[in-house]
Amino acid sequence: MADDGTLRLGKRAFGPGEFAVMAIVNRTPDSFFDGGATFATQAALTAIDQAVADGADLVDIGGVKAGYGEPVDEAEELRRTVDFVATVRDRHPELLISVDTYRSGVARRVGAAGANLINDTWSGHDPELAGAAAEVGAGLVCSHVGGLKPRTDPHRMAYDDVVADVIRTTTALARKAIAAGVRPDGIVIDPTHDFGKNTLHSLEVTRRVDELAATGWPVLVAMSNKDFLGETLDLPSGRRGPATLAAVSVAAWLGARVFRVHDVAGVRQALDLIAVLRQTATPAYTRRSLV
Repeated sequence: MADDGTLRLGKRAFGPGEFAVMAIVNRTPDSFFDGGATFATQAALTAIDQAVADGADLVDIGGVKAGYGEPVDEAEELRRTVDFVATVRDRHPELLISVDTYRSGVARRVGAAGANLINDTWSGHDPELAGAAAEVGAGLVCSHVGGLKPRTDPHRMAYDDVVADVIRTTTALARKAIAAGVRPDGIVIDPTHDFGKNTLHSLEVTRRVDELAATGWPVLVAMSNKDFLGETLDLPSGRRGPATLAAVSVAAWLGARVFRVHDVAGVRQALDLIAVLRQTATPAYTRRSLV
């Protein structure tokens, strides 16, 4: 990691106490949340334009649904992502682009097309992925899935201490990434809520985000509309927005720094307030009772 704790991606730098909002744009026809609303190219571009207008620092582009679904081979994933990444790079030259992939072949191609970060949500399943990120100068997300293979759901997962397991796994992957040539200040760790975890595990990880932050690695949380929120409050995916904001706010207060979300505007507002409350930012103005 950077000696001063700064996360550097592309031309951007996020110091300790600064929050980065990552907008989700799935190029899949079967997304769990939107059912394929941004699968078509123009719909996806419109979504990215709106995310930028709403304050997104990064956009995370995915070409394969995380869970069960129709098989998507590497050729199809490339078709869904590479040209699209190039288009987004031309359309928004300053925007940070992340690509959600577990395949090294995809990482190389999207990196060459302009991606700044490889979001490996499957915990180094492809042993060449970190090297591929290094080859294209991209950062890397190091995640925890409890040993699951890609696109499989957890079943009776058990840990002596889920947070300790997350820390052990993600920091080991971070060290391997550095050995493979990834820049230390481009590495992020992700506890990966719901992946390899039941609802109780994801809740425990959320309330102990400060322990992940204490490792010194920037922490990414991807909790937006996740099943653990739905099970906790008995809510369908379309009604989990307020719960997402609550979980994001807790994680931010405890030290998380990157937030992968659907509601960019809402999360941006919440994080901006938390930054002021934590005294890493100042109010826009303070006229009340003063003038």
